[in-house]
Amino acid sequence: MNSSYAITAVALVVIATVLVGAFGLRISRTTSDFYVASRTVGPRLNAAAISGEYLSAASFLGIAGLVLVQGPDMLWYPVGYTAGYLVLLLFVAAPLRRSGAYTLPDFAEARLASQNVRRLAGAFVVGVGWLYLLPQLQGAGLTLAVLTGAPDLLGGGIVAVVVVATVAAGGMRSITFVQAFQYWLKLTALLVPAIFLTLAWQGDGSPRHAFEEPATFREQRVVTVDDSLDLTIDRPLTVTVDGRVDGRARDDQRVRLAAGTHHIEHGTRLTFAKGSAVPAADRGSSNGMSTSLEASREERPLYATYGLILATFLGTMGLPHVVVRFYTSPHGVAARRTTVAVLGLIGAFYLLPPVYGALGRIYTPELGLTGDADAAVLLLPDRMIGGAGGDLLGALVAGGAFAAFLSTASGLTMAVAGVLTQDVLPARGVRHFRLGTVLAMAVPLAASVLVGGLPVADAVGLAFAVSASSFCPLLVLGIWWRRLTPPGAAAGMVIGGGGAFVAVAATMAGFPGTGPLHALLAWPALWSVPLGFLTMVLVSLATPGRVPTGTAAILARFHLPEELRAEVKA
Repeated sequence: MNSSYAITAVALVVIATVLVGAFGLRISRTTSDFYVASRTVGPRLNAAAISGEYLSAASFLGIAGLVLVQGPDMLWYPVGYTAGYLVLLLFVAAPLRRSGAYTLPDFAEARLASQNVRRLAGAFVVGVGWLYLLPQLQGAGLTLAVLTGAPDLLGGGIVAVVVVATVAAGGMRSITFVQAFQYWLKLTALLVPAIFLTLAWQGDGSPRHAFEEPATFREQRVVTVDDSLDLTIDRPLTVTVDGRVDGRARDDQRVRLAAGTHHIEHGTRLTFAKGSAVPAADRGSSNGMSTSLEASREERPLYATYGLILATFLGTMGLPHVVVRFYTSPHGVAARRTTVAVLGLIGAFYLLPPVYGALGRIYTPELGLTGDADAAVLLLPDRMIGGAGGDLLGALVAGGAFAAFLSTASGLTMAVAGVLTQDVLPARGVRHFRLGTVLAMAVPLAASVLVGGLPVADAVGLAFAVSASSFCPLLVLGIWWRRLTPPGAAAGMVIGGGGAFVAVAATMAGFPGTGPLHALLAWPALWSVPLGFLTMVLVSLATPGRVPTGTAAILARFHLPEELRAEVKA
């Protein structure tokens, strides 16, 4: 692909983001504008903004990469991401808006009248936000590296600078317009190339069922192994090797590999003949970081599937950058209408990534060996169409990918900065909010420099698990159960959310590599979510005297429509 096209596309997206954000800045006047856009965002604009920030690197790149490598089972990701909004609609959206809070910690304090619970909720907002920001920055680095050969750090640095400038300048008012614009850009950036790619695929006569047979190379392909890995093949395979295989040096020699597992050292170049089967790759760990959850899926597929479903279904309601947008709705009814519209918008978007995953398995199967499966969306236009048409479509995809990183990173930075300003920095106000914005981005940016990472969809899935285990019990019980107490809420978040967070940290550190314990840690939602709910209920029942005074009035405010509450007061 012509890198100048990609650079131009990324530059245009960045410029458009800054200009749209500047429009929001012109109408940002008050502190309320910065935090919740003065609660005046209508359902259509808010739905587009929520969809824009929700469709992250995992949605734009990661789902296609997982489908390419592991097949149709990975379609549970888009199903879970979408269905989470149905749960949010039924149980949380309207009452959360009626709480009158600015952030999740505000909700926790309003419901339980406890500064300790507020601080704990703030800690989880920051932790989940940083965990979610990390793959956005790494995805941006991957995009520029694949398309232009730029250093991995450049993409993340560009996203960090643009996001901090936009959020710090105009707050929620600015990023609302930015994210709504970026949703439609992302949808266009996947839809238009998908149409041309599907037409090229039909004309090429490729097999219709990409996953019914093992992936093969459609033409001779040279694969350079950047990090040492193990290749597993089912039957003997002849390949040209320039490097070290199984401890032996080969100088551009044809080697017949027997069925089984073979160790390929970093820097080795493998040339596969046309029609050769694509071997399975196991990278173990890289720089201390686990590179995939594929092993646990293969060992215990049913457990992994249910763990993924539960995390994505219940984790959406606790994602700080999603929840904060419901505070911008004028009233509870608008919050519900916004959620219904979001279901339609993201449902339409999620029809597209599986198409890229299936085509990637046919045209870019080597990405499973190089560890760059997330790049399938970026490389397919050049691989399938080529020429100027492929360059233009590839540039469109690159621009859409960068819009995904910018929009999600903006929402996360806004949510984390709000909590830092309210609960960590010594004073509140717009000036300290801007300082909080810098701090919100600095930590994940430093982490992206220091560590490698999981495939983006896997990394985001882990953030969902922590969110589902901490905020889902707090929101559901806080809204629907009057006997919840501050000790119960705190204990549930520590046991459920803290347990999931420890499991995530162990998984990202590559411990343990395989076995039942690895599956439990890699997919913690199946035990951490019930543990969070159970702990909140049991501890609350054991501390009945700690139910806050005025709980009945608080719950009435959550559940009564605004106009009815006004009549009752009159």
